[in-house]
Amino acid sequence: MVAAMQKTIVRTLYAAFGLCLGIGAALAQSAGDGATPHRIGGAKHWDAYSYAEKGAKVCYMVGRPEKSEPANVKRGRIDAIVTHRPKENALNVVNFDVGYPLKPGADAELDVDGRKFALFTDKDAAWAQDAATDKAVTEALAKGKRATLKASSARGTATTDIYSLDGLKEALAAIDKTCGVKR
Repeated sequence: MVAAMQKTIVRTLYAAFGLCLGIGAALAQSAGDGATPHRIGGAKHWDAYSYAEKGAKVCYMVGRPEKSEPANVKRGRIDAIVTHRPKENALNVVNFDVGYPLKPGADAELDVDGRKFALFTDKDAAWAQDAATDKAVTEALAKGKRATLKASSARGTATTDIYSLDGLKEALAAIDKTCGVKR
């Protein structure tokens, strides 16, 4: 039951994050309303942002893969995101956008320096199963050097996205500080 509730919350958050990230560049050009993401830090391969939603602070960091295989596959946005929504007690929410519809019912595999995590998939994203896994993945990412996500498309194409974790600690520290998250 808890896992089902977590998946529902994660799907709702995903829709909000996708909207925010998908139109982030356009929002950055608009006049400053509360929902406009503002860059708050980051380094190298990772950027940190925050915005206000219904009077509550939301902080997230995003990184893009340094390599995706196979290179000739047409895909949409590919990135890794960790989000804090302290007012909702949703911290360290991890998701990976893979840029294509995923094989229904199939898990994606995340490997962080040899530590493996199974992520459930929904549409074009992979998510940690629950809050404890979100926290474990975030901690592994913060200590790691490289993360590899393997997933399969609805058509059966296997893909691998490789993320450098250089700069992730700085981006995580920025979202922790801005959203008041203690490690």
